[in-house]
Amino acid sequence: KMKRTVKVAATQFICEQFPSDHPSSEIYESVITGNIAKAEGIVRKSAELGCNIILLQELFETPYFCQEEDPKYFQYATSLEDNRAVKRFQIVAKELNIVLPICFFERKNQAFYNTVAVIDATGEILGVYRKSHIPDGPGYEEKFYFNPGDTGFEVWDTKFGKIGIAICWDQWFPESARCLALKGAEIIFYPTAIGSGDSSSAFLIFRT
Repeated sequence: KMKRTVKVAATQFICEQFPSDHPSSEIYESVITGNIAKAEGIVRKSAELGCNIILLQELFETPYFCQEEDPKYFQYATSLEDNRAVKRFQIVAKELNIVLPICFFERKNQAFYNTVAVIDATGEILGVYRKSHIPDGPGYEEKFYFNPGDTGFEVWDTKFGKIGIAICWDQWFPESARCLALKGAEIIFYPTAIGSGDSSSAFLIFRT
């Protein structure tokens, strides 16, 4: 096979926060706008450095709301077609000739998912992956918000190689990477909202 060089960026940033009380729709939109702008700045800087595939963090449009159980956050879920970040980064991916896996809070029919849309360098959405393994523990109350994914593990043939996607907690389960490797993934991406902490103790909390 012909040798290829692919440069990848894995990024995280501190999201703009909601106020402590219930945010108004105007404040919510402002937070979303600010976080998408921050993410785009990181993507553009990474592209300037020659990166071909750029990974943004899990659920970056808002602060990581799964630290608590509160029904108000369900109103922030969107369809794939209506998601602001996905639509914006389709334009950016095409402009910069890059591949972007974009994570968002998805509403699909009567279900809610932690989802990644895979955007190719043409701006086309190649497909979505919905998080399979959903944690439920202190600081990670995801089972309150998300249904287990229904897509299975898929590999997408992007301009810069065959990539597999799983999300955060999926990485603790070896079948995630095994399935993607067997399907031909050359690179596997795991967007995550975890910043720092004792991952070994988190493993014990969630697996017991």
